[in-house]
Amino acid sequence: MSFRRDALASKLPVSLITGFLGSGKTTLISKLVRHPDMNRVAVIINEIGEIGIDHDLVSMSSESVSLLSNGCLCCALRTDLQETLRLLFAQRRVGEIPDFDRVVVETTGLADPAPILQTLVSDALLATQYRPDGTVTLVDAVNGAAQIEQHAEATRQIALADRILISKTDLASPDAVASLERRIAGINRQASIVHIVNGQIDPASICGLGLASSLAGPATLRFLGERDEDSGTGDGPYLGKQLTPLHDPEISTLSLRFDKPFTWSVFTSAMSLLTSMRGPDLLRVKGIVNVDGAPVLVQAVQHIFHEPVSLDRWPSEDTGSRIVFITRNIDADAIRSLFTAVTALGEGGVKP
Repeated sequence: MSFRRDALASKLPVSLITGFLGSGKTTLISKLVRHPDMNRVAVIINEIGEIGIDHDLVSMSSESVSLLSNGCLCCALRTDLQETLRLLFAQRRVGEIPDFDRVVVETTGLADPAPILQTLVSDALLATQYRPDGTVTLVDAVNGAAQIEQHAEATRQIALADRILISKTDLASPDAVASLERRIAGINRQASIVHIVNGQIDPASICGLGLASSLAGPATLRFLGERDEDSGTGDGPYLGKQLTPLHDPEISTLSLRFDKPFTWSVFTSAMSLLTSMRGPDLLRVKGIVNVDGAPVLVQAVQHIFHEPVSLDRWPSEDTGSRIVFITRNIDADAIRSLFTAVTALGEGGVKP
């Protein structure tokens, strides 16, 4: 058996923490940076003074990077994210700052996560050093429903999430929390939901949400949106299986399945056409595609596609292509029709 280098495994994972104003990001970060399991993590925040950690500082490695007593690095984002990530990697390589195995980025409450995710993929230098490891979105149990109604940013933060943390559940009624969960599911049915109070959470809950290896297995299926039957989440979505739709005024989730293999040219032609026409409204794409019998994992944020990952094997006996689209104001039938038309052209011998 020939050896194949796993490029994903050598890249530093980046976790993105987002959420609307007042959702509890500052409280969460302040608890995370003090957790003993964060001793090999670099945390990038907007302003280091906001989380009140000055008394925990041990030394200043540079103007913008602080070392906490537990070994966690805290970095104030005073320039753009690209420059900050490059600086951290360079300082890590030459030993100016302690080694770290992960980066956690906190966004502002009004930030759209999409451009940040695109930065990690489209910047060639960063893409060789870092990999997205999931987006975690905080939603306020008390004010979340109103924020979803009134602010497009809050909806987009939920739509792009891999995991939802509902905060302040101790301040809201069980009925209100249940209603909020249903609303969240109407926007993003793929994301798992966790309740938190006062920012208390195991750091492991925000890590390992992305694809860490091209070695296929249960972790691959979880990343793609399938749930473990024995994990207590067996009622969750099965990737590629059509479910009863949950409607939001703008955001919708479409799960498409194709039993017949694609050629790579046909699949990329269909996706290129879709992104050229509706890129800004194609919020997220994630799936596993049968390309001439082999499994290829694909994912995108709006018009920016991650580099496809060829898996070493199928993660289950199911070898059908299944793709999840999270879209804004795109009719489900339009996507189906586009794939059908491009596939038909390819099968008919006409180059798409």
